[in-house]
Amino acid sequence: MDNKRRPTRRDTGRDLAIKAAQIAQDTNCLDIVILDLRRISPVADYFVICTGSSGRQMRATADQISEFGRSVGQKVWHIEGMDSGMWIVLDFVDVVVHVFDQQHREYYDLELIWGEAANVRWQRRNLAQQTGRGELGEGES
Repeated sequence: MDNKRRPTRRDTGRDLAIKAAQIAQDTNCLDIVILDLRRISPVADYFVICTGSSGRQMRATADQISEFGRSVGQKVWHIEGMDSGMWIVLDFVDVVVHVFDQQHREYYDLELIWGEAANVRWQRRNLAQQTGRGELGEGES
């Protein structure tokens, strides 16, 4: 039997979901989660859910995520809610990004509806975690 490792297939949906979450973080969205729906629903593989503080911020976040997807060959199949500024949905087919305002995030509570879904770890490590040191201001310069 051949013990060579087979090449692993990249999960491009997971990669897109993680990058979308990072873009949401970069644009100051809050309460960002990625739900892995692969084992529980044919709707999509991943949901990215975040909360924006204004319609303008939410649209900017959606635009940046959409542009990133386009740049890596993952064009948005459908966009909904850009005019309302309450709940913007970007449907990349394998990944669906939900950018909510606070009121609609609480009302629709997708995390409760999809409670069986696993959370995907996506957060960047901050400088203190990367270096193993405390933050500046604790005797460091």
